[in-house]
Amino acid sequence: MFNTYVMKISRAIISGALIWILVFLLFTLMSFVPVLKDSEFQQNLVLYVFLVPIVMLGASFYYKKGYGTNGFILGLVMAAVGLVLDAVITVPYVIIPHGGSYASFYLNIFLLITAIEFVGITYFYWKLNVR
Repeated sequence: MFNTYVMKISRAIISGALIWILVFLLFTLMSFVPVLKDSEFQQNLVLYVFLVPIVMLGASFYYKKGYGTNGFILGLVMAAVGLVLDAVITVPYVIIPHGGSYASFYLNIFLLITAIEFVGITYFYWKLNVR
């Protein structure tokens, strides 16, 4: 039983990290698109569209093993993984060198909207495909 619990947590962490990597790559690609590179608003609109298939991919990876974890809980765990990776990688190596700070990153309304969408997509994936 303990082993199953550890496997569920490990798979949720891996799913969250996979999603974080894909979102990081998306933002990196957008920084090369002239129309998007200087517009935080437009970049986030693109993110909101691409977040649907990216989070669904991460959720399907997690649920592939037959786990029935509530989608809301899974969404919170995967989002937390992304936020921790942001704290360790994104903020110190991308945001701070460009004049930002932890506060400017984590208090940004776009991040809150992204987190809500992230958890919502995971919940609806679970509701439609697992439950």
